[in-house]
Amino acid sequence: MNHAESDHYSGKKVLVTGGTGSFGHTVAQKLLTEGVGEVRILSRDEAKQDLMRHEISDDRVRFYVGDVRDYLSVERASKDVDYVFHAAALKQVPSCEFFPMEAVRTNVIGSENVVRASEANGVRSLVCLSTDKAVYPVNAMGMSKAMMEKVAQSHGLNNPNATTTVSCVRYGNVMYSRGSVIPLFIRQLKEGKRLTITNPDMTRFMMSLDDSVGLVEFAFTNAKQGDLFIRKAPSCTVRDLAVAVSNLFGVTPDIDVIGTRHAEKLSEALASREELARAADMGDYFRIAADARDLNYSLYVDEGDVRQTQFADYDSHTVDRMDVSAVERLLLSIPEVRRELQGAGRPIEAIG
Repeated sequence: MNHAESDHYSGKKVLVTGGTGSFGHTVAQKLLTEGVGEVRILSRDEAKQDLMRHEISDDRVRFYVGDVRDYLSVERASKDVDYVFHAAALKQVPSCEFFPMEAVRTNVIGSENVVRASEANGVRSLVCLSTDKAVYPVNAMGMSKAMMEKVAQSHGLNNPNATTTVSCVRYGNVMYSRGSVIPLFIRQLKEGKRLTITNPDMTRFMMSLDDSVGLVEFAFTNAKQGDLFIRKAPSCTVRDLAVAVSNLFGVTPDIDVIGTRHAEKLSEALASREELARAADMGDYFRIAADARDLNYSLYVDEGDVRQTQFADYDSHTVDRMDVSAVERLLLSIPEVRRELQGAGRPIEAIG
C-alpha cells in the first residue's frame, strides 16, 4: 500500500469474508501495518480462526464465526464497517463439478448476502474477489463466479442512489496460495516423488499474493459503481512451472502427466474481447465499467458495437509468456518459496 492508501484505511474498520485463507492472512497483516482501526475476519472454521489468532496476535483483529450463506451472520459482522473484502468462496473446480448447488449457495447467494448486508449497514466500499475462470466459463466454479460478478454489478444498476460502492476484481493463479500447485510441487520434491501435472501445455496467469492484495487496494481506491478490475499478468505453461521449481531445488525434473481434471481449460482469460471493448487501460490494470444499458433493448436493436472486432481476449495463451528462467525469478520473489529453499539448504543468493 502506498502512503495515500495507508491514510485511506487509517483508523477504519475492515471486514474480510473468508478471511482465514491465504488472501485473508496477507491483507490482514498489511492493514495492521498501515494503521487500520479494526480487522474483522468472518469464516465458518473456528480451528483456522484460532490458528490465525495466535499467528497474528493483535487485538485489532476480531473473529466472527459465521457463513456468508447466512444473511444474519454477515449482517452482524458488517455492522459499523467501512470497507469489505469479499473473499469467501468455494474455489476447487472438481468439488464444484460434483456439488454445483453448493457453489451456487456460497458463491452466488452468499455474495448477494454480502452485498445486501453491506448496503444495509452503510459500508463505503465492497470489493468482491473473482477469477479468470469466470470468463467464458466451462465449469461450475467459473459459472458461479460469473454469476457473483453479475450480482455485484446489478447492485448499482438497480440502486442508482446506493450508499455502498460494489466492485469486482479478477485474477488468475495466486502463487503459493492455499490449494495452489506450487506447494504441491515442493512437497512432492521433498518426498522424492514425481511432479504430477495435468497437461504440460496448459497455460495459466501467475500472480503473487502481494499483487492480488494490490489489485484489491487499487479497486478500493479507484472503483465506481459496478466496476471490474484486472491486473495485467504474465503467464507460463504448467511444464515450465514444474521445471522451474525443480531447478530451484537442484532436482532433475521428473514429471508425471496425469491428464486434465474435471472441466479444466487449456488456457484461461482474464478479460473477454467484449469487455476489453469498453475497458480503460490504467497502466498495470484494466478497468472494465459495468454495462449500464437498461432493459429497453429496442434502443440497441439496429446498432451494435463495432469495436468488439478490434479486440482479442486477454488470454494466458496469447499474453507475454515467461520462459523457465523468468518463472524461476518470479518464484524467488515469493517469501514462502524462499523459506522452503532455505529449509532445504539451498543458497538463495547463488540461485538468484
